[in-house]
Amino acid sequence: MYIILLKFSHNKSQAGAFMEGHNQWIKRGFDDGIFLLAGSLQPGLGGSVIAHAETRAELEQRVQDDPFVAEDVVTAEILEIDAKKADDRLSFLLPA
Repeated sequence: MYIILLKFSHNKSQAGAFMEGHNQWIKRGFDDGIFLLAGSLQPGLGGSVIAHAETRAELEQRVQDDPFVAEDVVTAEILEIDAKKADDRLSFLLPA
């Protein structure tokens, strides 16, 4: 499982120009079954995504395809979690 932090960079003012592509990127992540949750980092720091079911390399490529990342609107940090225990509602995130 991964947490992707998308923190605004010095180019934050360009976010509006790339918002549609960024939203399509998020939708594709959900449609592909990779993204579990997406939301804003408060207060207005950027965004975050919880993802699973891809290798680190595949996820890194997916993140590079985000127009916000490609256009330096945000910087991306991927945190990998080696989950060991979960609430029953999240047990699908644990290794088989």
